Amino acid sequence: MSGGAERAKAGAEEPGGLEVSVVMPCLNEAETLGTCIEKARRSLAELGVEGEVVVADNGSSDGSPEIAKRLGARLVHVKERGYGSALLGGIEAARGTYVIMGDADDSYDFTALGPFVAKLREGYDLVMGNRFRGGIRPGAMPALHRYLGNPVLTGLGRLLFRSPTGDFHCGLRGFRRRAALDMDLQTTGMEFASEMVVKATLLGLRIAEVPTTLSPDGRSRPPHLRSWRDGWRHLRFLLVFSPRWLFLYPGLALMALGAALGLWILPGPRAVFGVELDVHTLMYAAAAVFIGYQSVTFAVFTKFFAIHEGLLPEDPRLARVLRHVTLETGLAAGLLLVLLGLGGTLWALSDWGAQSFGPLEPTQTLRIVIPAFLALTLGCQTVLSSFFLSVLALRRRRRLGGGA
Repeated sequence: MSGGAERAKAGAEEPGGLEVSVVMPCLNEAETLGTCIEKARRSLAELGVEGEVVVADNGSSDGSPEIAKRLGARLVHVKERGYGSALLGGIEAARGTYVIMGDADDSYDFTALGPFVAKLREGYDLVMGNRFRGGIRPGAMPALHRYLGNPVLTGLGRLLFRSPTGDFHCGLRGFRRRAALDMDLQTTGMEFASEMVVKATLLGLRIAEVPTTLSPDGRSRPPHLRSWRDGWRHLRFLLVFSPRWLFLYPGLALMALGAALGLWILPGPRAVFGVELDVHTLMYAAAAVFIGYQSVTFAVFTKFFAIHEGLLPEDPRLARVLRHVTLETGLAAGLLLVLLGLGGTLWALSDWGAQSFGPLEPTQTLRIVIPAFLALTLGCQTVLSSFFLSVLALRRRRRLGGGA
């Protein structure tokens, strides 16, 4: 027996006894829902697959639920609104070992499920359709989505997460139902599509792609998709799920730039293209260092919290760093910075005392005061951050049953 056949047999033996569930999210799709159901059922029959069609209805008022029941689909009512909510409700209710999801607007070809089933039987956890490889028919995708939105967001996802997927937002995709549930998907809107790809990548699941054709949808009304709103939600999700790119790298760059500029100006004024940079620039350089430091610490907090809440998988590199960056080392580093800041403050006070606490030359005094102030604030921030991180770590140990 081949590996694919063995997996198919194993799928049929799981609770539910089905190999494939085709899940369609639905919100007032009466014009096209029947066509999609009939195509999916015909495709399953031609493939000889034991399967079902699940319509996850999100509150339709146009007769879509009645169409689904009349054509033999299993109807699941999902109260919480949103594309992601409807899909998750359908996935949870599915009885198949594998799930193939697709929009009910007749833009995807449900008669071409064979490549998805074949890849799933080969052992892939997620099989993505790729519209750019399969073909986008005239009028099927707005130019804004085809040449800007999808390529930019997919490219960003590949950069941030090193995902092999070439079309992050293809609505036709197949996956192991158990794998999807283990991802603990959280988003309720259109960004659900990105979350699935990102989490599958981060969890090291096997991902494949098959060419998919996109056709103009068969509805007479406008689509539910809102280009700028939903594009922003996808972008926001990608950034929030990558603390390195959102907080860490920009923070390190800002710290490096501020420190380099500050050290360059610290000895005395500098002229650049006839413009003199002095203590005012030094103050902004110090602010850049402080803001960058805040961003770096926030990256650590965000990553730690996301791992704790199950939003991101464990990160061995962060674990290694945190083994050395303890509360005690953080307190020691913070107190050292505070002492340096206090030393600079006493130096400035001494200079002021030498002037009988009268008027001072700002360009000289601020060269002491600004670095001292920066050291004091960074030191206090380090102490506070160390305590906060230790609280997060304690909470994590208690959740894992490791005790205090």
